[in-house]
Parts: sequence; structure tokens; C-alpha cells
Amino acid sequence: MASPEPRTYRTRMAREGLVAFRVAVQQTDLLILAARELKDLARETVVQERARLESYIAAHPDFLSTLTPWSEDPFAPPVVREMAAASRVAQVGPMAAVAGALAERVGRALMPFSAEVIVENGGDIFLVLTRPATVALYAGASPLSRRVGLRIAPEDTPLGVCTSSGTVGHSLSFGRADAACVLAPGAALADALATALGNRVRRPEDIDPALAWLADIPGALGAVVVVGGTLGAWGRVELLPL
Repeated sequence: MASPEPRTYRTRMAREGLVAFRVAVQQTDLLILAARELKDLARETVVQERARLESYIAAHPDFLSTLTPWSEDPFAPPVVREMAAASRVAQVGPMAAVAGALAERVGRALMPFSAEVIVENGGDIFLVLTRPATVALYAGASPLSRRVGLRIAPEDTPLGVCTSSGTVGHSLSFGRADAACVLAPGAALADALATALGNRVRRPEDIDPALAWLADIPGALGAVVVVGGTLGAWGRVELLPL
């Protein structure tokens, strides 16, 4: 489920043939679905990636707090380079991509051991599928919340499906969208673009211009924005009633 809400939504996450398990390391709290429990490998990956990120932040404190794009640094660890690249495309700070980046790093570590992998990190999702799946859209108090699903085709994966909200959760947003969900080939990019898209939406009239902005961004595949009872969609998005 693409959602920044408190994680009670995880009770609804299931997929036939996959085992669900949780990995939590400090602020990183993942729910993972895979062909078998791969908790040790997932935890090891989280610990390693967080250590690399924290080491970089210790040497570059502004990386943690800046709201502007981070310059290219060829000497940075891969997770930092992915976040920085996403920030430059979306024109947001690099930490806007952290949840998606970590979800994807873990997911890719598990791919050699599971044909299907789903990693959810606070509503930001990395998916690798062999058959279609439906991702439910949570949009806070909107009457459309949990009423709309996104059909994800296996040929579109690996895929990032990430959601930002100005009304739900603790993530920083300058908008008031109940949900701004973006699909992109990389979860770091989807995460950063969801933040940037949500920042542009404060009322229903903002939805179309915000989606038009996203349509010009290289790498963006599709998006859904919800404000109250109004929904807008663009790109390779197949919506399903739930």
C-alpha cells in the first residue's frame, strides 16, 4: 500500500506465495515480501547502507538538512549518489529520496534469492514482480482513500511507487495534497518526485499544472494526485476501484 500513514496499513499487505517479514534498524522500518524469509540479508543490507549514508552525512552535514539539490560527488557511496541524482532531477533536497533509496537497495540485494520482491518503507515501495499486483492508495481523510488501487504490470518492474502527503504523516511537504504518488524506474527518483509533486499541490486546481510539470521530467512514468474528493492521474497508470 502506497501510504505515509501510521503503519497499521501493513496488516493489509499480503501476496499469495510470498512470505512477509519486518526489518527495523533505527529509523528504517521495512516490511518485505519475498519467496522466503530473508531477514538476515535484508538487515545486513540496511545496516551497511545506513552506515555509508551516516558516514557521508558526518562529513557533509548539510546533506541532511538542505532543501536544495545536492551536487554530483563521484566519491560518495552509491546510496548517496542515487539520492543526490534524484534530488537534482526533482529539484528537492536529497533526503527527500532516502526512504525510496533504502527500499531499493534492500530489494536489489534480495532479487538473486527471490523472483518477486516487494519492499515497503513508510509508504515508499520498491517492487519486482512476475505477475500483476495492486497497490492501494491511502489518502488520509479523503473519501477516495483506500478506494482506488494502482495495477502494476510485471513488465514495468523493477519499479518504485512512492507517495508524499501534506496532510498525513511527518514527512516535510510544502503542499496540501492528501496523496501525491509517483511511479518511476528507481525508487529514489520516485520518492524525490513524489515530494516535488506534492509540494506543487495545495488545492484541486493545482493538480493539472502539477501533473503537467511532472510529464516533462525524464524518468517519470506516471502519477496520481488526490486532494479531498478530487483525483488526477497522468502517464502509465491503470486505476482500479477497490
